[in-house]
Amino acid sequence: MIIKLERIKLQTKKSEEAVNITPQVEEAVRNSGVKNGIVNVLTLHTSSGLLVTEGIPCLEEDILTHFSRLFPEDENYHHRRYLDYDGRLGFNADTHLKSVIGGIQCMFPVENGALVKGSRQTIYFMEYDGPLERTYVIQILGEG
Repeated sequence: MIIKLERIKLQTKKSEEAVNITPQVEEAVRNSGVKNGIVNVLTLHTSSGLLVTEGIPCLEEDILTHFSRLFPEDENYHHRRYLDYDGRLGFNADTHLKSVIGGIQCMFPVENGALVKGSRQTIYFMEYDGPLERTYVIQILGEG
């Protein structure tokens, strides 16, 4: 059994954006030595996410636009208060809620050393609270 874990740093450029990370995931699978198994991708941040959908710019915009409609920044959230447990002001409940609804991980099979996915499926790192340096992990498990 082969188990590989790769940490990838990503510098986002906007407050909200969808970053295609499919090539990085495919490369990690190719370089892992795993022939058959699974790959799991996970963001390490509570105000970002991972989504799988068709990879076209208009859909990227639609996702971000509709998440903003569902969770407006200026809503009266319970999180918008002084957080005595860490001495900071909570201000970004909308970004956390987008992460909860959109998800923080995705998983795909690996077959014959390659990622198994639909021809239009694209893996996006979703930034909801940037721009920031972010980290996501790719873990590949399987047989060589």
